[in-house]
Formats: sequence, structure tokens, C-alpha cells
Amino acid sequence: MTGPAPAVAAVRVAVRRALAGLPAGSLVLVACSGGPDSLALAAGLAFVGPRAGLRAGAVVVDHALQAASDEVAARAATACRALGLAPVVVRRVAVAGPGGPEAAAREARYAALSAVADETGAAAVLLGHTRDDQAETVLLGLARGSGPRSLAGMAPVAGPYRRPLLGITRAQTLEACVAQGLEPWHDPTNTAGRNLRSRVRGEAMPALEEVLGPGVTAALARTADLTREQADALDELAADLLARAATSPAAGTAPVAAMATERGDAGGAGVGWDVGVLAGAPDGLRRAALHAAALAAGATPGALGRAHVLALDALVVGWHGQGPVALPGGLEAARRCGRLFLQRGTTRE
Repeated sequence: MTGPAPAVAAVRVAVRRALAGLPAGSLVLVACSGGPDSLALAAGLAFVGPRAGLRAGAVVVDHALQAASDEVAARAATACRALGLAPVVVRRVAVAGPGGPEAAAREARYAALSAVADETGAAAVLLGHTRDDQAETVLLGLARGSGPRSLAGMAPVAGPYRRPLLGITRAQTLEACVAQGLEPWHDPTNTAGRNLRSRVRGEAMPALEEVLGPGVTAALARTADLTREQADALDELAADLLARAATSPAAGTAPVAAMATERGDAGGAGVGWDVGVLAGAPDGLRRAALHAAALAAGATPGALGRAHVLALDALVVGWHGQGPVALPGGLEAARRCGRLFLQRGTTRE
């Protein structure tokens, strides 16, 4: 008996692996725009989900950024229902906010996906990011001079979100759609050069492949995997360093992630760490710990840069009586009595 086309089989295997460990009867949603990647993923979930004892549904987010976007969303929803997915929820969002249209659209999309997941009690939401998307993310991070966490790209699992297709190419998803008689929608902004990522996709990646060879995409995606492993290890070491250096009741021995709730108000004591313990760590580890501590204390993630971290580091290893360091998000860092403090408001020696 003839099996499915290779691309269809590859998508189904990837989905099966992503669903492993979910309790029987759980609802899994796929975020579907109607494009080749998400439509191939929707078909994969429709096939694998019920066979794994799971309920399979879909979410279609209408960003309302293009003419007839509601028609595109309705078409995607119809395709999902034809695959047997249920429920199929269409959510229209308003795209606005800082960071440019790409960032605003992403923020609105994830907010909608999170809301629908909460409303439906979904255990997971599948996203259709492919190996090509991963490579583009790494390249953008390199161009911006980002650190290892950014170069680690998109994680296969992040909270309720799962990305089964990070090992699948964009060409494979299109092949999977063709093999199953599915008619995907092709987003014109992916080729029209209207945003940075589309230009990377349509211009930069082809140029790199022409000069360096067709393995560039796979190599960049592999870089993300390797860097993610190293970044995860560094995060654990940084958390351990901060726990050992913690010297105030507010910090205790809580891991970095828990410190987000211990931000210290304008009149509070803040979170303090023993600068001697911090100074004894290797430069890279200490700076990673300071970066994590600042984020956990409430610094604005997109605005916290290397210059801020180096200024924090100078309070630890380059101390000469300098005053507080201002951090994005209304925070200040200051050194007092051999401790480094991060808190809101004004701190003084």
C-alpha cells in the first residue's frame, strides 16, 4: 500500500513528536493564516491529533492590515473546518503600539492566540514556523549584534506554544499542501519587500545561498539549536550565581524567574547581591547574571542593551564611587555596603 507523499509524512512525524506527552482528550489548536506553512501544519494536526487521542482545533487571526483580510481569514477558517478541525475560531485584532508594524502585529497575534487558548482550555497551540523562518531569525540577530539568546532563535516549545516544523523547510510545506490538494494563500507582503523580514527572505537569503551555497539555511538553523543549548546552560549558571550572591530578604535564594515579582517599589529596599561573589565569576557569566537580574527586576527587555549591562558590571568590578546607573523601565542600580541593588526610584550611596 502506497504511503503519503514524503513531505506529508515529514510534517505528520514532526507533529506527532510535538504532541507527545499531552494528556489524552486535550485540545490542541493550530494557528492558521491559510499560508502554506500553517495550512500544512493544520492538515498534519487534523491527521495526527485524533489518532493520538487529542482534540484538534484552529485559530485564525485577522490582522486587518490588508484589503479583504476578512475574506482571507474566512477562507483559512473554511479550509480548517474542511480538514475536520473543531473548534475553528476567527479573531480580528487591532495592530497598534510601539516597535513598528511587525512587532505590533506579533504582539496582537500572540495576545489573540493566548486569549483563545484560555477561552477554549487548549493545552497547546501549534505555530507554523519552519526551518527557513528559524534561519532568517538567526540572520537578523547576527545583523543586530544580538547575544546568544537571540541567536538561539525560536524555541521548539515556549509555554503553551509548540513549533513542530522547525526542522521542515518552507518548500516541504508547499509540497505537502500540493500533495493533499490544499490551496494555500500566498501573503503578498512576503515577497513585496514591505518589511525587513520579507527583504531578508526575498533578497538576503538568496544572495547568501548564491555565494555560500544552498546549505546556508540549514547551517543557520543548526546554529540556533547549538546556541540555544549553550544559552540554556548559561541561564542556569547565571541563576545559580545570583542565588549564591543574594544577600537581602527580598532576594532570598529564589531563582531568576521568580524575581520578577520582587521588583521593589520606590521606597523599598530592592534586591541586593554580594558584589564579591559576583566579581569572582567569569566575565561572561557575571554579565549574563546581571542582564537576567535586570530583566527580572523589571527592566524593559527590548531596550536593555549591552551598554546597560557593562555599566552594571562596572559597579561590581570597576567600582570607584560612581553614582547609580539608570536602566530602561524606571529602574536604578547602585552599590551600597558591598551590595548591588536594583530598584525603582532613586538610590544613593
